[in-house]
Amino acid sequence: MTRVRQPLRSGLAVAGLLGVLSLASGCGQGTGPTPAPAAPVTGDAALPQSSEPADLDPADFTTEIDNEYWPMVPGTQWVSRETDEEGQKLRVVVTVTSATKAIANGVTARVVRDSVTQDGAVVEDTFDWYAQDSDGTIWYLGEDTAEFEDGKLATTEGSFEAGKDGALAGVILPADPAVGMAYRQEYLKGEAEDNGAVLSLDEQAEVPAGHYDRALLTKDTSTIEPDVLEYKLYAPGVGPVLALGVSGDRGREELLEVRTVPADVARAAGSTALGESYD
Repeated sequence: MTRVRQPLRSGLAVAGLLGVLSLASGCGQGTGPTPAPAAPVTGDAALPQSSEPADLDPADFTTEIDNEYWPMVPGTQWVSRETDEEGQKLRVVVTVTSATKAIANGVTARVVRDSVTQDGAVVEDTFDWYAQDSDGTIWYLGEDTAEFEDGKLATTEGSFEAGKDGALAGVILPADPAVGMAYRQEYLKGEAEDNGAVLSLDEQAEVPAGHYDRALLTKDTSTIEPDVLEYKLYAPGVGPVLALGVSGDRGREELLEVRTVPADVARAAGSTALGESYD
């Protein structure tokens, strides 16, 4: 799952949830229509749910990701500041590399590197694998993650690859998000069982990188960590700008800047901390 680690009490109304979010984050609702109180969200027939199989046709996928809410152009880099519930500051750099990877389920994915440092030292280095289907939905196909302590590899727990050892692909962002959509983000039984739901398409966020409106608000949850809940805001044409853990891990991750790095940097970012390289 993408960080800050994220269930929503399903009987709560969407309007009530947005009110809680405004108090917790300092970001208010947009000026457009406010969603009416809603019943528990349900899944869209075209989106994967829980542990149901995902029969994906590799020919239907591309590594050219241009979904409005998270365009992943190679060389794009998002720099964010994460503050955990203890007040510790982390620097998060997400880079869309020029590398791709053939996933076990047959789909070729774009490699996106997510590096976290604290006081200049790497504490986590993750390679996420994404691809977009012909409708424009962004699929999450796995991750190769490594955590470090005192400069040494501590664990690779959390790594998985769709199509291997029972792991299934999930959705990060639907092609045409609508309030009430729910979907699986990733699935590996007992290890990674994360879910997303769309709460609003007309939110605002104020972060160091700027003010964003018409933002997409999602609710991220974990079946195996039922007390964990995270809200995320995606700005059109930009991508993720704010993440708030409001239960469980109560961290905050906010965008500092979006920038473009040179092609050689984008290529180099496809080399893993363990010395391996992607295609």
